[in-house]
Order: sequence, then structure tokens, then C-alpha cells
Amino acid sequence: TQKPILYVLNVDEDQLKNGFVLPQLRSEEQLPVSVKTEAELVELSSEEAKEYLKTLGVTETGLDRLVRASYMLLGLITYLTSGPEETRAWTIKRGVKAPQAAGVIHTDFEKGFIRVEVIKWKEFVDYGEAGCREKALLRTEGKEYVMQDGDVCHFRFSA
Repeated sequence: TQKPILYVLNVDEDQLKNGFVLPQLRSEEQLPVSVKTEAELVELSSEEAKEYLKTLGVTETGLDRLVRASYMLLGLITYLTSGPEETRAWTIKRGVKAPQAAGVIHTDFEKGFIRVEVIKWKEFVDYGEAGCREKALLRTEGKEYVMQDGDVCHFRFSA
């Protein structure tokens, strides 16, 4: 089959520490996860979980790594929209241009697309939208803009 496959391997903590891989599979096809460790992490506070992961030599939980690996395997990225009432994540294929990304929210956004205002997510978190405007970190992009993972977007369109 031509469909992408990801093998999630249930390993023990020692194998997780040592980066266990099956030699017959490519490294990008497999993801070692300790289910026992994941169950223990659920019982811990956020700070305790970070410390526990650090002792294992791992920076992310198995669930976080599974989501990241799945997105990579399927060629997906996420962009965000944020307003006074909510911040929302939208999943699109890598390489999608701004009008098509807007169409994921609503087809009218794609049809009437004018431009998109884009802020990198890290800058948005650090400074907020108003701070990014003041520091000239907000970019205006047109119809040919290829969306990037983590873009925070405000779409402009005509009805």
C-alpha cells in the first residue's frame, strides 16, 4: 500500500531513555512510547511531569510526539486565529496558500479573500496582537502566500 504507516512501539523506560528502534523499520516510521510512563504522567502536576520527563531524557510526552509525528507523516500543519472570545487552531495540508486556508474556516472567506495579516505564534504569545503591530511584527500577505506552521492569522475578505 502507498499509505503512510507509523508504528507506535510500546517500550519500557530504559528503552525509551536509550532511543529504542527496530532495525527493520526506518526511524521516521516508528515512534517508541512507554505506555506505563504515559499513565504515570497523567497523575502528576505539570511541573512534576516536566521533571519526570527530564530524568528520562525526553522533552515531550508520548502523546505530544505521536501528534507531531502524525502531522509530519500526513503533511499537515496548523495555523491559528485569535480574537477577544477565542483562539482556535486549524489544520491544513503543508503548502496550502492563504485563500485556501481561509476556506477551511468558511468557504466565503476563500471566495472573497483580500489579504491575510500574519504574526508568528511565538511573537503573538510574547507581545500580543497590539504589541506586534507596534513592533512591526505583523505582516500583510496576499493570495500567493504559502501558510507556515504556527501562523496566527487575521483574514480580510469581502462578502
